[in-house]
Amino acid sequence: MTIRTCAVAGMFYPRDPFHLEQLLERFFSESRGGGDSLGIVSPHAGYIYSGAVAAQAFSTILPGFSGTFVVIGPSHRGYINCVSKVPWETPLGIVDNDVEFVELLDIETDEFSHRDEHSLEVQMPFIKYRFPRARIAPVMMGQQDYPSAMLLAEKIGNAIKQTNRDIRIVASSDFSHYVPEEKAKKDDLYAIESLISLNIPGFYHRVEERGVSACGYGPIAAMVTACRQRGAKKAELIQYATSGEVTGDYREVVGYAAISVM
Repeated sequence: MTIRTCAVAGMFYPRDPFHLEQLLERFFSESRGGGDSLGIVSPHAGYIYSGAVAAQAFSTILPGFSGTFVVIGPSHRGYINCVSKVPWETPLGIVDNDVEFVELLDIETDEFSHRDEHSLEVQMPFIKYRFPRARIAPVMMGQQDYPSAMLLAEKIGNAIKQTNRDIRIVASSDFSHYVPEEKAKKDDLYAIESLISLNIPGFYHRVEERGVSACGYGPIAAMVTACRQRGAKKAELIQYATSGEVTGDYREVVGYAAISVM
């Protein structure tokens, strides 16, 4: 069976299953939990930096969820929008692919482009650990402009209608990259304020206005829009943190946010 093998295990997160499980157990034990989000924003840096924030996001989805996660991540290498139709490996076991749903998204399949991309991979151990029966529909966004995000949201909505799947959507994104912490917090929270009101045109405007270097603004926009189409009424910033809180270097930080859409 062809699978998408781990590319960044041992770098972004532990390769050893016991160590990884212990780390995830600690993250979730410290998360607040509660609610049942339709979609979340989850960061994708190394777990030492952003794992606790990601767990906060995933903890807003009921742990018994056994449907399909549409996981949308940016392409850091400039590939086009594409999907993966194979199961994904994690150190904790294989995450099955919802092939029927992926095919109905009507997006080009390109397993090569997914091979080394970390933005999707770092979400998979959280899914395998917290939701062992869930399946995935991995989507990589190379085009993150507003029309592309709206089109992807429409495709997700159409696939949900055709399959009647129980779906949760994960937008994989970090926020500001390598700026002073004061600027990162000010700019990121300014952009996130639009998300809280589910105002995606406003979100794009604020990202451009401040030059916010969020790498997954397109996945965020597609997720929020698809959730609104499913009846979401509100969003909540669960946690915001920066890499400076771990490294002690506040001169150049990366921002991380856990956001719930309900």
